[in-house]
Amino acid sequence: MTQIRVGVQLWPGGTPDYRSWREAVINSEELGADAMFGYDHFHRPFVEPTENGPILLPEQPDVNNFEGWTALASWAEITERAEIGLLVTGVGYRNPDLLADMARTVDHISGGRLILGLGAGWYEKDYLTYGYEYGTMKSRMDHFEASLPRIEQRLAQLVPPPVHDIPVLIGGIGVKRTLPLVVRHADIWHTFASVDEYRRKNAILKELAAQAGRDEKEIERSVHWTGRKTADAFLDEGVTLFTTEIHPTDDGYDFSELKDLIAWRDETR
Repeated sequence: MTQIRVGVQLWPGGTPDYRSWREAVINSEELGADAMFGYDHFHRPFVEPTENGPILLPEQPDVNNFEGWTALASWAEITERAEIGLLVTGVGYRNPDLLADMARTVDHISGGRLILGLGAGWYEKDYLTYGYEYGTMKSRMDHFEASLPRIEQRLAQLVPPPVHDIPVLIGGIGVKRTLPLVVRHADIWHTFASVDEYRRKNAILKELAAQAGRDEKEIERSVHWTGRKTADAFLDEGVTLFTTEIHPTDDGYDFSELKDLIAWRDETR
């Protein structure tokens, strides 16, 4: 039987206060989420979903927000069962060796429940407001590619080592750079792709893994939850981790979609 897992990304941007975000984490685990994620943004991105992915809105106001890695250390203490992580850490914001040490430390605090989500970063406001060089997509991908082996090397050298072999999650569907990096470095591949796009990119990933001599089944498939209508098609493609997003309002967090996702998981198992 397929081992379906449920993830939830709890956005801090726009939360009424920190306690509301904290309680949402505890509530998500109590509801039955298998993995809980924050994000690595210093400001909430205001986006509009489209068929080709989210696009930034013209206005990007400042709203309540909290830093992700600091919060993960707290999540590691207040939760007991679910895996925790960020979707995803922007490698340009921290020295890669320091990031590995941060991940190792949170892994110990959590008793071995960290997922290390990694990405090149994309939200320009975060870079410019905090004094980081935004560069170009190419320069950010170059830095991402160079950071991955450094993170791996530092994790292997730390004393004490991580509690468990920390799974690396990489998101994206770029054929030229992202998918080859998934094959070389990732334990989990996460996407927001439609079913048709996912089929195409999943086939390419399998080809790349075969060329690299890696068993593609070693890479867990993860997608953004788009409802029950598409769930079976993703299952047929080997997806086992489905993650929904909860964006807070002035009244806090609405768990209705997470509850439906968990109910579907339990019905399907």
